[in-house]
Amino acid sequence: MTWEPELEELRRREELARRMGGEERVARQHASGRLTVRERLDALLDDGTFHETGALAGKGTYGEDGNLEDFLPANVVVGRGRVDDRRVVVQADDFTVRGGAADAAIWEKSIWAERAAHDLRLPLIRLVDGTGGGGSVKSLLDMGFSYVPPLPGFDLTAANLSRVPVVAAALGPCAGLGAARVVMSHFSVIVKGTAQLFVAGPPLVAAAMGEAPDKEQLGGARLQTKAGAVDNEARDEEDAFAQIRRFLSYLPTSVWEAPPLTATTDPADRREEELLSIVPRDPRGSYDMRRVLELVLDRGSVFELGRRFGGSAITALARLEGRPVGVIASDPKYYGGGVTADAAEKQARFIDLCDQFRLPVVNFVDVPGFLIGSEAERQATIRRGGRALAAVYQATVPWCSILVRKVFGVAGAGHGDGSRLNLRFAWPSGDWGSLPLAGGIEAAYKRHLENAEDPVAARAELERALAPMRDPFRTAEHFSVEEIIDPRATRPILCEWAGRAHELVAIEAHEGPKARGLRP
Repeated sequence: MTWEPELEELRRREELARRMGGEERVARQHASGRLTVRERLDALLDDGTFHETGALAGKGTYGEDGNLEDFLPANVVVGRGRVDDRRVVVQADDFTVRGGAADAAIWEKSIWAERAAHDLRLPLIRLVDGTGGGGSVKSLLDMGFSYVPPLPGFDLTAANLSRVPVVAAALGPCAGLGAARVVMSHFSVIVKGTAQLFVAGPPLVAAAMGEAPDKEQLGGARLQTKAGAVDNEARDEEDAFAQIRRFLSYLPTSVWEAPPLTATTDPADRREEELLSIVPRDPRGSYDMRRVLELVLDRGSVFELGRRFGGSAITALARLEGRPVGVIASDPKYYGGGVTADAAEKQARFIDLCDQFRLPVVNFVDVPGFLIGSEAERQATIRRGGRALAAVYQATVPWCSILVRKVFGVAGAGHGDGSRLNLRFAWPSGDWGSLPLAGGIEAAYKRHLENAEDPVAARAELERALAPMRDPFRTAEHFSVEEIIDPRATRPILCEWAGRAHELVAIEAHEGPKARGLRP
């Protein structure tokens, strides 16, 4: 006597589960330009590393003799695997079964994935393709009653954001709870053309709001990345998986570990001549800040997050001599680098990410201040800017600022935490103060200019008198800026800083999650 009959039944049920929603629905999935859930797991994870949990969960159909005649698997697949040889937990929707909408079994499996990531301290990857909620109103006829909507497992969903890297990909239409699962992450990506994200889809919007948008108009990739609901757009699913792998490569497995180091052939003492002339002498002249990052950081290491949202601020992960760092930079091509409400929100979220996972931060500064004007006031720029300032001052990771050009006003002052070691290095192009001369003269000398016989000449005279005060070397004389450096020395200086910064975060890693106060 052996247990071979039961093992044969196990193999049969597992094979039925791998059929997903059946040939017709699999064909429909392919016809829409999307992979099936199991094809996605094969494409994302290292070959042969996926260990599935709960493959037998679903709905069985039994004959009068009690034997299984058919089986429809639950429409979420969960388990553990490896990405670039690092352990992860995965939670992937199966759109071929009830369009990815959840039922009780799916909720239990999804909660298992959140719990596994939480307790095993492993990164969590969500591949979202469906509503993830309670399904359609048709389910009411099956149940015979309605219910107060729950959020099962969301205590773990929220807790995981402070413990492990959480990434999510929108791979099809994601509505309601499915959309929430995408945005409750540290990094999200949406596939152009085949994926959408919205609180409610077009039928509900038409019924409730009287609008008639199609899926792309309501929640397509371009709209949601520009709005900041999703970080990055992907060309296709393979690109989405590549971005997930790249994002995880900068982060530790959990907050109890230090960020991983990567071998590099890029010399720490590399000095780029192009940096000498990249900032124009004209203070209104623009330049390519992304080119500055390419010249200073490890070659090919810059991975930008949220490029379409909050355009005056650049946020990216990168490396210095193989050591991961978080990068904030001003983009003078947008409002001269002025911090908008969206840019402030983007910076605050990114700083929290770096602080939680102990990524040292380097800030390339060219900030004329918070954006001003009536539209900026309607966007509550100062309040959202206050959140960004709070994030800077509550962060405890090593921080270094490169003062590339402008550093003005409250927004400029928030380039780093002045109550700590104010490690910053200014380029000779540095220009700073409480207000720029343009506009500042009118504010400070309003009465003088109004009473002058020739206001234009009087303003020009004031500008000539004040201009020498802007010389960065005068600032250095008073130790109000600690160092002015040759721009070509930026990379060697930052590589040296990153070496010690990573030694410090490795010491602190055992402390686990960080606690911080309320954001204003």
